[in-house]
Amino acid sequence: MTNPNVDVSMLLPILKKIPLFADLNEQQHKDIIQHIVLMYYPANYTIFKEGDAGDALYILKTGQVNVIKEPKEAGDLPQNIAEINTGGFFGEMALVSDVPRNATVKATIDSEVFILNKDDFSKLLAENTVLAQQISATVVSRLNQNNKNQ
Repeated sequence: MTNPNVDVSMLLPILKKIPLFADLNEQQHKDIIQHIVLMYYPANYTIFKEGDAGDALYILKTGQVNVIKEPKEAGDLPQNIAEINTGGFFGEMALVSDVPRNATVKATIDSEVFILNKDDFSKLLAENTVLAQQISATVVSRLNQNNKNQ
């Protein structure tokens, strides 16, 4: 059953760009899309804060968000790390790791955001062993690459 609020034709090309999902086939992408929900965030809304538990992947259907590093010392200003626009994504590593969020994300304008919750993603992997194996291989590869780059 497909979620009627989720635009498959928009999400398929975006999922293919997300390193975690890049090597999956179209049916596997569609299986993931079935677990995605659409949320609305008004301008200036904080979607999550640095240090929060990572519990979802976010894909911008429309809108814009800023990724902000919180100041380390009193008197310092927040640092704008990135601006993500329609079609962009953030938070994907939260699906496969228990590391807290390393930045704050705020909607800069009214935004519609597709969300894949970690719990839904975990259930999907439990039901689909081939998908779980492919995701696991991608995660191991990315972690190895990250370790080499440090």
